Amino acid sequence: MDSMIMTESIYNLIPREEVKVPKPKKHTSKFKESIKVEEKVHKKPTKTMGPAEVVKPQPDKYLKKHEKEPILPERKKFEYTDADKKKPSVPTSKDEPPLLGLKTTKNFITKNAVESIMSVPGIPDKKYADTRIGDTHNLIPSGLEPKYVHKKEYGDVPSYLKKRQEEMARAQEEYNAYIAENFKKGAMKQLSESERSSIISGLKTNWEDLYHQYQGLSVVTDTLPKKHRKERLENEMKQLERDIQMMEKHNTVYIAN
Repeated sequence: MDSMIMTESIYNLIPREEVKVPKPKKHTSKFKESIKVEEKVHKKPTKTMGPAEVVKPQPDKYLKKHEKEPILPERKKFEYTDADKKKPSVPTSKDEPPLLGLKTTKNFITKNAVESIMSVPGIPDKKYADTRIGDTHNLIPSGLEPKYVHKKEYGDVPSYLKKRQEEMARAQEEYNAYIAENFKKGAMKQLSESERSSIISGLKTNWEDLYHQYQGLSVVTDTLPKKHRKERLENEMKQLERDIQMMEKHNTVYIAN
C-alpha cells in the first residue's frame, strides 16, 4: 500500500514531452561501392527471363496443316543390283532331288517320343542360395558339403566296434562254457516254457493283489504306520515289475539246484 501511495501523484496528470532516444548509427560495409560496381559489370538482364520485347508474329503467318511434317524424298521403283540378286526358286518337279539333301522315311516324332519315354531323368546339381533374392551357387566346392563320404574307409566298421564285438563274442563263449560245465555237474536246471509261463502269471497275480491293497489305502497319510505301509507296498510292486520284465525278456532261464 505504501508503494501505491507513493506512485500516485497529481503531477502525473500534467502532459509531458516524449523524449526520443537516438538510435545508434547503422553499420556500413567498406566494400559496398565495389560490390555495386561488380554487380553492374557482371549483370545479364535477359539471361533467364528473355528479352524485354519480343518480335510479334505477323497475322498472316499462322501455323498451317502438315507444315511441320518432314519432307520425304520422291518414290522410286526398287530394282535389284548385281550384288543383290534373287535366290534360286524351290524346285517344283517331284523327280528332281531337293538341294538340301536326300529325302528320308524316318519318323522323327515317334523317335523323339520313344527317346523321351526311355530316357533316365538327370540328377540336379546341389546348390545353395545365399541372398534373399535367391542367387544360387554350387554346393560341393563351397565347403558346406561334407566330403568324408568320398574317403576310402567310409562305410567300414570302426575299430572300437570290432573290438567290442570280439569282447561280446568271447564273453558269450565263456558263459556257454560255464553253463555246459554246470549242466554236467548237475548244479543248474533249465526252466521249461510252461514253468516260465506259470512263474510269470504268478508274479502278475501277486502284483494285482498288492495293487488292490494299495488302492484301498487312505488318501491322507497323516500317521507313521500309514506312511510305512504305503512305502512297503510301492517297493514290493516295483520289485515284482522288475522280476516280470526280466522273465519276459529272457526266453531261456536257468536255476540252481
